[in-house]
Amino acid sequence: MIGPKKVTREERMEIACSIANQVLERYGSKVQAIGVYGSLARKTDGPFSDIEIKCIVDSLDEGFSYEWTAGDWKAEVNFDSAEDIIEDATTVDEEWPLTHGQFFNILPIYDPNDFFPELKAKASSVDYSIFKEAICRTLVEEMYEYIGKLKNIEIQGPQTFLPILAMKFATAGAMILGLHNKQFFTTSAQVLPEALSFIDKPEGFDVLCELVMSGNLSDPQQILAICENYWDSLLKWSVQHGYHIECSTVIPW
Repeated sequence: MIGPKKVTREERMEIACSIANQVLERYGSKVQAIGVYGSLARKTDGPFSDIEIKCIVDSLDEGFSYEWTAGDWKAEVNFDSAEDIIEDATTVDEEWPLTHGQFFNILPIYDPNDFFPELKAKASSVDYSIFKEAICRTLVEEMYEYIGKLKNIEIQGPQTFLPILAMKFATAGAMILGLHNKQFFTTSAQVLPEALSFIDKPEGFDVLCELVMSGNLSDPQQILAICENYWDSLLKWSVQHGYHIECSTVIPW
């Protein structure tokens, strides 16, 4: 029977090292660095966690990855050039708080020239103005769209989408706070609990998160009221911090 099955951290690291050795055998001197990321790198992996590995290889035209299972466990191995992974690490988009923690917590298996510490330093050096731009994009591309959907549902339904919309509201709000604080979240499972720990938040964010985390999403009027209140507070909070929604009657190109 295919797993996943329980694997200890020590066994998981042995598998990762075995995969790294196979990469070195195949690509030889082209390999700059190999390291694990995700929960295994953070030492928070559980008995059913997968194995995630980054391989930096010279002369790659385009990055690629392999994902497979050996029955008991699953692995993902990403191959990138140094130039591409540095570009990824220094790019800030709306999901930066969720996607970029991987660049800060890579555990080297093979790194003779300290590539991964250099990568972390570059990822940490991005100017705050870039984060501000990402916040403003999230306000328009995500939050403005969500509040429009919410108002439509209030008038014409269907109310069955409200629980999902509440989760989208909370998640996008958490991403804004992660960008505002230049802090990434540990895992997708920890986005809302970790966002609640931030001090500077719009009013109503805590109530929205607690509603979503409780799973008590059966009252349409409660969801509508909490999301509407959060949206109003978010707009005020955004203005206070200089995050403006740019308005234009012409195509902005």
